[in-house]
Amino acid sequence: MVESPGRMVLRSVLWLLIAVVALGFGVASALQIRGALEREREFRAAPACASVPVRASGCVWEQEFTVRDADTNRGERNASPEAELVPPSGKPWQVTFLRADPVVSELEPDDKVVGLIWHGQVVEVRDAEGRRQQTSDGPVGWPEDRLGGALACVSFGLTAFVGGLWPLLARGDRRHAKAGMVVRWHGVGLGATAILTLWAQSANDWPMWAIPAIWGPLALLALASMTAFAIAAVRGDLDDAAPREAQPQTT
Repeated sequence: MVESPGRMVLRSVLWLLIAVVALGFGVASALQIRGALEREREFRAAPACASVPVRASGCVWEQEFTVRDADTNRGERNASPEAELVPPSGKPWQVTFLRADPVVSELEPDDKVVGLIWHGQVVEVRDAEGRRQQTSDGPVGWPEDRLGGALACVSFGLTAFVGGLWPLLARGDRRHAKAGMVVRWHGVGLGATAILTLWAQSANDWPMWAIPAIWGPLALLALASMTAFAIAAVRGDLDDAAPREAQPQTT
């Protein structure tokens, strides 16, 4: 079935809009990398508090808590894992997390945990077995997340923009439309590769430089593949072969 020209234009415009949104997110993430790095460095260099801080402070303080309630909120949309922690003073602290593992998923009421307080927020929780987990306010890991998000959104956004604009500049040429489609879907692959690289870095606790070191060669391979397939599409090598006519059988 041959797609109508109007439908092809609409599809290209939709891809352009998606590309612009992705580029916006990518640029925003890239601009936040420096601030996230500075905040993480400040946290790692922060001294221990000499006494219980009475106001938000740049020093770190370990506070014992009793778990009143903990919920991973799995299956609930837009709900983060959370826990209600009660210090000896009795005023509960509500803490949220980006993910359930490794600590929150194991917490039960009346469990004892140690919370690391920095700038008036619980930024890390340590359970009785010594396992640690950053809270949503924790500064560790944000630079890597911002870098991975920037690579994913910018690489996808740029290729999706080119792939969406290409058919509009060559309207009526189905070979160029197919080349644009090739570019767009390779862009999806580039973005997905960046996300998978970020996941691998986070799961293995690799340093931040591992993200571009791993993603860079994979991105070059994807770009080489994209270029080859786009050229093949323009040449017509990807055109559907015409059905062969039945040849009369001879005896």
